[in-house]
Amino acid sequence: MDWALFAIFLAACGAAATTGSMFMPGAWYRALSKPSWTPPDWVFPVAWTVLYLSSAVAAARVAPLEGAAYGMAFWAMQIAFNTLWTPVFFGLRRIRAAFFIMLGLWAAVAGTMLAFFQLDWIAGGAVRALPDLGQHRGRAERQRLDAQPFRSYSTRKVKKRPRRDAFSRDCKV
Repeated sequence: MDWALFAIFLAACGAAATTGSMFMPGAWYRALSKPSWTPPDWVFPVAWTVLYLSSAVAAARVAPLEGAAYGMAFWAMQIAFNTLWTPVFFGLRRIRAAFFIMLGLWAAVAGTMLAFFQLDWIAGGAVRALPDLGQHRGRAERQRLDAQPFRSYSTRKVKKRPRRDAFSRDCKV
C-alpha cells in the first residue's frame, strides 16, 4: 500500500469526521423518538474512527490500480455525502433533507463497494463494512414490521395519533 495515498485519503476522511465534532447531537436529538436499538452515543465516534480508517485503506489500495476511475469517483461522492449529512442533520436539524442525502450516500457506498470489489476484494470488503448501507432495522424488528401488513385488520391495533417519526416532517428549531 502506498502510505502517501493512504495519508491523503485519511485526510479526506478526517475532514468528513470533523463535521461530527463541529455539529454535536444536543438536547433536541436526545428528545427525538428513536427506536430501542439505537446505540448509545459513545459508540459513534469509536465506530466511525474504525470505519473511516477502513475507508482510507480501501481507497489507498484501489487508487493506483488500472480501471479505478469509477471506484474513486464513487469514493469521492460517498465522502462528500458523509461530510454533508452531519451539518444538515445535527446543525440545521433538517431530518427530511438529511434523509435524501442519506439516499445519495447509500447509492454512493453501493457504487464504491461494487467498483472496489471488481478491483480488490479486500478493499470492497472494507467499504462494505461502512454502516451506511447497514442502517436498517434489526432482524426481529424487520420481521415484526414485515408481518404487519399480512395481519387481518381486526387484529391490528390502530392508534389515532399524529406521526412523530424522523421521516414524517422536518424538525423545527
